[in-house]
Amino acid sequence: MLVHALIALALAVPAIPVSVPARGPVVDAASIDAVVRAYRDATRTPGVAVAVTHGRDVVHTAGYGRTADGAAVTDRTVMAVASLSKSITALAMMQLVDAGRVRLDAPVREYLPEFTMADDRAAAITVRQLLHQTSGLSDTTYRSFSGPALHTLQEAVASMRTAHLAAEPGTRFEYHNPNYQVAARLIEVVSGQPFDTYLKQHVFDPLGMADSSTGDTADDLPPSGRGHQMIAGIPVALPEPPAFGNGSGGVLSTARDLANWLIAQNDQGRGVDGTPVVSSTAIAEMRRPPTGSSYALGWYVETTPSGVPLVEHTGGLITITAYQALLPATGYGVAVLANSGSQYGDAADLGAQLIDLIEGRPVSAQTSPTPLIVTDLVLLLLAVGVVVLAVRGVRRSRRWADHRRPGPAAVARLAPYLLTLTLTLTLHRVVSFLYRGQDISWLQTVYLYPAFTLLLAVGALACLMVVAARLIWWTQPDRAS
Repeated sequence: MLVHALIALALAVPAIPVSVPARGPVVDAASIDAVVRAYRDATRTPGVAVAVTHGRDVVHTAGYGRTADGAAVTDRTVMAVASLSKSITALAMMQLVDAGRVRLDAPVREYLPEFTMADDRAAAITVRQLLHQTSGLSDTTYRSFSGPALHTLQEAVASMRTAHLAAEPGTRFEYHNPNYQVAARLIEVVSGQPFDTYLKQHVFDPLGMADSSTGDTADDLPPSGRGHQMIAGIPVALPEPPAFGNGSGGVLSTARDLANWLIAQNDQGRGVDGTPVVSSTAIAEMRRPPTGSSYALGWYVETTPSGVPLVEHTGGLITITAYQALLPATGYGVAVLANSGSQYGDAADLGAQLIDLIEGRPVSAQTSPTPLIVTDLVLLLLAVGVVVLAVRGVRRSRRWADHRRPGPAAVARLAPYLLTLTLTLTLHRVVSFLYRGQDISWLQTVYLYPAFTLLLAVGALACLMVVAARLIWWTQPDRAS
């Protein structure tokens, strides 16, 4: 109506030119709520927490849906931020750099003599290379998820003693969680404080992140921090598979706390009272990736679809996802926590829609989960079919045994039945190979592909039952009668 009135005025009084400023996008609580609710309606994401900031102002923080234990999600619900933790670890390191206690280009061993590997090149790894993920450490040479269980940062560093590097330090980027576990242990040793204590005193408290903390393993997740896997479109609450993640993915936080974190990032590192928790020089350094890479110190530096600078990081455990983004040109910040499985990427997808809103673009359409639901249903129906075939195979096992004499040829005919069992037990290795060596535990694979794993497991059990039945009939004295 205002635009129409101004146009009418311009036509009525042509001697007085009137210009109408372009209206920017409306980014407020109502528009954010609308985007989140539409997304949840389309995807059935069980619980989401969101923070949107602009400059030093909190535009909106809110929670939607339910936690895994049935409580309502609010902006103070403690949830796992997963790999968003890396930017927090990097900021803690830059505080020590500001204080002159750490040099980014000094060897890690200068501060952390316990960091040794079965590779002489490890002595050259610098602090900067850890944070840039260019140390040469790799999932292909050090398996942090499928290896022995770890419980502390000191154990995590010690477990690398027999590992080798996959590349010369500083020569290539490879995302590898233990880089940030080594960095967190270095912070412990240099500061003389446990990592959680250091973050509380030097990061969380100064930034007003009252509900934030960090844990070592999945066992440290509170009930509100656990998530779900989607099976045939139905969210199933499950405990997070065992894994160590402090320094690389162990921070627990809330939407309200992340709002303060985003504000500090967009205000040159200043906390809630305006006092810097880290220098503006350090903030700039954290957003300066090396040549040929988009990964800086705990952040990816990229652009939005409209070409605007974007500083972001995704995160994901097996049962939750997380996302944070900064838009330096406009001063906006976005954080999203979702308690749904990492194969769906809900936090990042919803974060992208909120950025669309902020930039005034039509909110990108959400991909329908229907194909995944159909896939799960087909796999579950196949599992039922396998059960039927197994019953038939067991019933016909005597006839099979009666027509074959025991011997190598008959045993060879049974051997293929064990292939399904072998695939089931080594599925995580197959997935690792398909994902170019990315490490994953067997249980994590079960969580990521529940319907497919169930089909394999039912198939393996069915094959074992058939083989066992045939062998039993072979051993019967009167089987030929």
